[in-house]
Amino acid sequence: MRVLPFSAFVGLDELKKALLVLAVDNSIGGLLISGPKGTGKSSIVRAFAELLPVIEVITDCPFNCDPYDPSNMCDVCKERYEKGEKLPTKVKKMEVITLPIGATEDMVLGTINIERTLKEGRLVYEAGLLGRANRNILYIDEVNLLPDHIVDAILDAAAMGWNIVEREGISLKHPSKFILIGTMNPEEGELRPQLLDRFAIGVKVQTMRNPKIRAEIVRRNIEFEKDPEGFREIWRFKEEELKRKIAEARRLLDKIVVSEEILERISNTCVSLDVDGYRPDIVAVKVARALAALNGRTEITEEDITAGLKMALIHRTRAEGLKPPPSEQEILSAYYSSLKLRPRAQSKLKKRENISERKRFFPGWSF
Repeated sequence: MRVLPFSAFVGLDELKKALLVLAVDNSIGGLLISGPKGTGKSSIVRAFAELLPVIEVITDCPFNCDPYDPSNMCDVCKERYEKGEKLPTKVKKMEVITLPIGATEDMVLGTINIERTLKEGRLVYEAGLLGRANRNILYIDEVNLLPDHIVDAILDAAAMGWNIVEREGISLKHPSKFILIGTMNPEEGELRPQLLDRFAIGVKVQTMRNPKIRAEIVRRNIEFEKDPEGFREIWRFKEEELKRKIAEARRLLDKIVVSEEILERISNTCVSLDVDGYRPDIVAVKVARALAALNGRTEITEEDITAGLKMALIHRTRAEGLKPPPSEQEILSAYYSSLKLRPRAQSKLKKRENISERKRFFPGWSF
């Protein structure tokens, strides 16, 4: 399926920013895109895949195992690696693995290949979508229409980074580390609060009401349909520039300084908004770091912090589900109020204790 180059999409700046953040630090987790149909949600995700780097995989492994990382190999590849076997490799582009609305548990988790089992006289496991999605993008369109048990299985794998299969005489474990992206149209039903919370960041998109922007969207789509290759050539430089930007940001990520003050601002904001758990605080910090890296900086700015808070909180219910997600204005108001709550001074001992505690949760980070 041919889609516009990522750089050529108009009016989706916040969504673009969120996708680039995931490209820089995919440990952040999943992205939930909420908005009406026809706003380019699916298309921009497919265009995003073109920006991601190629990966080297073990040729005959259905789970795209990394040949140089035994800690993230499936049981079969790890056994071969430990025996000293030379593993055949190949380079391939990252791809978008789409989960269909009618997906069954077998399709998601994997199942026994009956035909090959009968033919070969042994149990043959066929990888599910969670296996194929390893080191790729798992895209779920209309995630709010999927059965809860399917969504739970996917989110469990996304959180652990592994899929454990124990069924019909098969017992195996394989890596399932992917960039999870889900879309939903709120008019067709909401997600349970527990599931909303499992998506690390959220972005809301809307139909453009500005006539000039709508006209530009139409013009670019018509030009692309008329001459896809010529249109891609026009945008090639910007696409390559984005690829370089992502690669440089990945290298810079571990050098980003996260100060005690930044952590306090984010935590005070989350407390003020009655946000449940600690995951939103962690996500907001990670997003702020990734945004700083994308802009070639080693220091986090106020703009990075507020953007991180918006992405981390805009979709989350609060007060154990009794309050709806905060609006953008509520998030910003809570953040600026938090600046007045910050203690003016701390003892050196207390600062050292806090920094030590942060390093337990964020090993390798700079404070």
